Amino acid sequence: MRNKLDKILLGMHKKAIFLLAIILLLTGCDYARMSDQESLRPYEIALPEMPAGSIPVNGGINILRETKPKDLHNPVPRTEASVKEGEIRYGYYCIMCHGAKADGNGTVGQSFSPLPANLSGSYVQQQKDGELFYKISIGYLRHPPLYYTVAETDRWLVINYIRSLGNK
Repeated sequence: MRNKLDKILLGMHKKAIFLLAIILLLTGCDYARMSDQESLRPYEIALPEMPAGSIPVNGGINILRETKPKDLHNPVPRTEASVKEGEIRYGYYCIMCHGAKADGNGTVGQSFSPLPANLSGSYVQQQKDGELFYKISIGYLRHPPLYYTVAETDRWLVINYIRSLGNK
């Protein structure tokens, strides 16, 4: 008789715990109140659906990606001053990989296989300014994309400096 009573009490105990857990879950999940919070209201405005292939009107990397590299023209005139400025920017952004002599023997570049390009070599010098700008911006083989770390004008200045290396 005692065994039966223990089983009945145990069963009732389990049912009570189960009902208590359900009650706690249901009262703790009042999602209707959450939508009334002021902190959610600023985010209620839905942005308009953008057509596929949309690109920014005033610049942006997608415009560059859609452009043929040969159609890009250097807006910075190649003058002695711009070459000097390009050499300074080269020291900031490029010297670690391409080296002090721009021959691809920079300290960081030694860990790459293949080594970085020799910027005074014919392979680089035969390319148009736009092609170099595109590769520097978007990235090429092991060359990282620099469009988000180096300003556009600085990239063109570096190209002016690279061009001066071919004349030596």
